[in-house]
Amino acid sequence: MRRADSKDKPSVYQRVVLKNASPYHYMKICLVLEDESTKLSAVDLKQFIISGLNNLYGEVGAALNFDLLKYDEDALTALLRVYSSGLVKLWSSLTLLGSYQNQTCAFRVLQVSRRHITRCPLCLSSEDTEDSPSHLWI
Repeated sequence: MRRADSKDKPSVYQRVVLKNASPYHYMKICLVLEDESTKLSAVDLKQFIISGLNNLYGEVGAALNFDLLKYDEDALTALLRVYSSGLVKLWSSLTLLGSYQNQTCAFRVLQVSRRHITRCPLCLSSEDTEDSPSHLWI
């Protein structure tokens, strides 16, 4: 039972804004190739991603700014950093890439985060900074 003198308060909408939110998203991706013995360098991988952006979105899409922070050539796994505004374009172009040098391929998006992805050996550790030599800037 309610007391007669108490009134129900209207529900309140509260907007939470993170002041230190990162303008970037980080993507951990893996390239799966038909011929598993095929190796790509970091430069080849980035050029392949740019060509996918170009095929889907044209020259404007190819100009999308993203960084290849880490790359494991043996596992064909990479850590990408992209502005949040370009995440959907990058993700969609990766999804639609289907062949590399006349062989079937597919990108698997393993993880996406607004923060550095730190729980894997490939990814950035807490000691890494943007100026440390462990970063691969391509």
